[in-house]
Amino acid sequence: MTKLSPFKYFKTSPEIIRLAVMLYVRFPLSLRNVEDLLHERGIDVSHETVRFWWNRFGPMFAAEIRRKRSEGMRSVSRWRWHLDEVFVKVNGKRHYLWRAIDHEGEVLESFVTKRRDKRAALKFLKKAMRRHGGPEEIVTDRLPSYRAAMRAVGCVDKQRTGRWANNRIENSHLPFRRRERAMLRFRRMRSLQMFAAVHSSVYNHFNQARSLSRRDHFKTNRAAALAEWRALLAA
Repeated sequence: MTKLSPFKYFKTSPEIIRLAVMLYVRFPLSLRNVEDLLHERGIDVSHETVRFWWNRFGPMFAAEIRRKRSEGMRSVSRWRWHLDEVFVKVNGKRHYLWRAIDHEGEVLESFVTKRRDKRAALKFLKKAMRRHGGPEEIVTDRLPSYRAAMRAVGCVDKQRTGRWANNRIENSHLPFRRRERAMLRFRRMRSLQMFAAVHSSVYNHFNQARSLSRRDHFKTNRAAALAEWRALLAA
């Protein structure tokens, strides 16, 4: 049985929809900024249309990216994780976005909670381990909730703390913070969770470690990532 294309009942071409979603998620742009950039290319759509495309296709693109990357990275050892949480305001109230990355900067998991206690840390840790397995080392700050959660899952001996040991994930927060400012905060916890998950997948897809590779290798990898994006959910 042939699988129906998710773009079947849309008058706009899939290339334009992919471009709009990529501009909104990858770069620190507002919906109206994306509308203006598309207008310069001769594409007349409103910012509400861009919002609809993002809500409809963003999670689908992210799921496709995660599926393809997981197939190619199952044999790769993620021997060190970095865990941290950031404060995010949702409709004026403080929430916590827990994030996990590996030693190469790949975003592994994002999880939103209302509290920053043992229960939230344990739920986040179990979710990350269920999807990615167990690491050999887990670098965190000195938040007591981490140690209590790791004691509950029996990996407290893997925890590492230090004054500058977690700088990798501290720098990894910056792209999300730039997007948060462009979006003028979030209004619902569910919206924050969805955007954090989609943003992490798109960030992983286009993150080519520019400073660690030669110019010709970077250009080749960047072109390959863009070509793969343009082929997402292709019929």
